[in-house]
Amino acid sequence: MAENPLVSIVMGSDSDLEIMTEAAKALEDFGIAYEMDVTSAHRSPARTGEFARNAAGRGIKAIIAGAGGAAHLAGVIAAETTLPVIGVPIPSTSLNGLDSLLSVVQMPAGIPVATTAIGKAGATNAGILAAQIIGLSNSAVAGKLKQLKERLAKSVEEKSQKLQQMRKR
Repeated sequence: MAENPLVSIVMGSDSDLEIMTEAAKALEDFGIAYEMDVTSAHRSPARTGEFARNAAGRGIKAIIAGAGGAAHLAGVIAAETTLPVIGVPIPSTSLNGLDSLLSVVQMPAGIPVATTAIGKAGATNAGILAAQIIGLSNSAVAGKLKQLKERLAKSVEEKSQKLQQMRKR
């Protein structure tokens, strides 16, 4: 997206891009500038550590990290920064992301990683959670978050009314 990103979306492999694009779409809906890159906790640990240590100095306010398998990316990044880190488990193995979920959610005390659902829904929620973090100090984003909640509630009401109409027939 634009210059001066506020959120960084990283993934362990470009094969995760299809899922992590959902986080980008959510950020775009809120008008939040982001950057996107590939870095690996295992294949490029020095690069990953440098990225994490320098993110705050570049103006990043939150990091969304998606990884499959051992899924150590979010934890390694969280160990190297004080920024909020949101982990997205990627369903990349025969365990359909359960291995990734457990790796991301089981962080030791002192190294928090907010963990979302496995896959695309998790990536969408990671983008929304990052928007909520940005919304704490940005009233425009906070207003868009409120509108999202109102749209969600309205859609439930519409579905309820439709169901009630079908039952009356």
